[in-house]
Amino acid sequence: MVKKRTLLLLACLVWAAAGFNILRIGLMCYPGRVNPVNLLLSAVVFEVFRRFIFGRLVHKHSTRILAYEQERQFFWRFFDAPSFAIMAVMMSGGIWLRASGLAPQGFIAVFYTGLGAALLLAGLLFGLRFVRAMRT
Repeated sequence: MVKKRTLLLLACLVWAAAGFNILRIGLMCYPGRVNPVNLLLSAVVFEVFRRFIFGRLVHKHSTRILAYEQERQFFWRFFDAPSFAIMAVMMSGGIWLRASGLAPQGFIAVFYTGLGAALLLAGLLFGLRFVRAMRT
């Protein structure tokens, strides 16, 4: 069992690692595809995921974690069950999409770069929440 604020650090590490890996895959597919349209599309993907999914997720889970009545929690409680299910579906879908060859490398470059950057930012925001919780 860990202190509840440590759950914010665990969320930071999990989301930042996932974001880094997805961003890395996207960037590895980008050589030869760097142009203003693709960069703009990656920025749009980033902004959509940042604003409508991961920004809300960081707020929702940070609020839930800090509201736990007991100071010590099981380490896996940085997420709730639906969030673990969503993560599993996203990971499985991403692996399947790349392995199937259905998505062209240009799509992987654009989409994964935007998605990975948004995930990485979510991880960093969980880290910021952890730092703030440590100060109080």
